[in-house]
Amino acid sequence: MDYFIIVVTTAAGLYFHWWLFVRIRRWMDRDLALSLAGDDPQKREYLLHCLQLARDEGVSRSDLPAWLQRAADDYRAG
Repeated sequence: MDYFIIVVTTAAGLYFHWWLFVRIRRWMDRDLALSLAGDDPQKREYLLHCLQLARDEGVSRSDLPAWLQRAADDYRAG
């Protein structure tokens, strides 16, 4: 029974740390997109949509800042 408790506790701890790591990465990506948008609410929506497109296309994390910067530069209000 002791081994079972150790295995379950270890698995739960590893899962929690993985889940927290993924959440923090998503928050950082979202924060990057919102910081590039500035105070324009339409640009914020546009860049959040672009962020989702980048995730769907499988853009690597190292390429994401440049990808979002290009999307922000291509944005035209109105």
